Amino acid sequence: MRILVTAGPTREYFDTVRFISNPSSGKMGFAIAAEAAARGHEVVLVSGPVAIAVPADVKVVHVVSAEEMFNAAVSAFEDCHAAVMTAAVCDYRPTRRLDHKLKKKNRVRPIQLQPTRDICAHLGRTKGDRVVVGFAMEDHDHRANAEKKLQRKRCDAIVLNGIENVAGDDAEIKFLRADGGWQASIGGTKVVLAEAIVNLVENLLDKTS
Repeated sequence: MRILVTAGPTREYFDTVRFISNPSSGKMGFAIAAEAAARGHEVVLVSGPVAIAVPADVKVVHVVSAEEMFNAAVSAFEDCHAAVMTAAVCDYRPTRRLDHKLKKKNRVRPIQLQPTRDICAHLGRTKGDRVVVGFAMEDHDHRANAEKKLQRKRCDAIVLNGIENVAGDDAEIKFLRADGGWQASIGGTKVVLAEAIVNLVENLLDKTS
């Protein structure tokens, strides 16, 4: 099977050197890509800026901004059976990017933001009989927000991921399946969690075949 995985952060620049981003390391997405490839799946990994070696037998597409990730993910998904959306995509970007470095002055400089396009929701709307697994990074009302995201983005499952998991090697996650509700928590290294997530994807694909 052919699987799309998105990973890492995006960067949304407001001048030539400064940007809005987040601390995502990409470790979870890269671990999922490596596990899926090790099982013989064809993997396309669309990654924002990270400092991780590309896993063996994985095709990687490097991007920077949310718009670049949107375009790369949508293109790759055309030939995929499933998508696992681990990337921490910025929800907003500056409405204007200066063509020079903004010089420091002793006054407030407002920056207007506009929403970026929702990659996971777009894939959910266009998936047909394919599988889309989203990630929910929540810092409050965890389950309620994940349940809303599952419905809004039309995912087959959501992986609930807390902000305490960002950049670490260990994590605890929960699965919310559209066809089965909440599953038990799973903890361990991100390599161990990647095994569980690829198991989830394979199980969901089996149900659609």
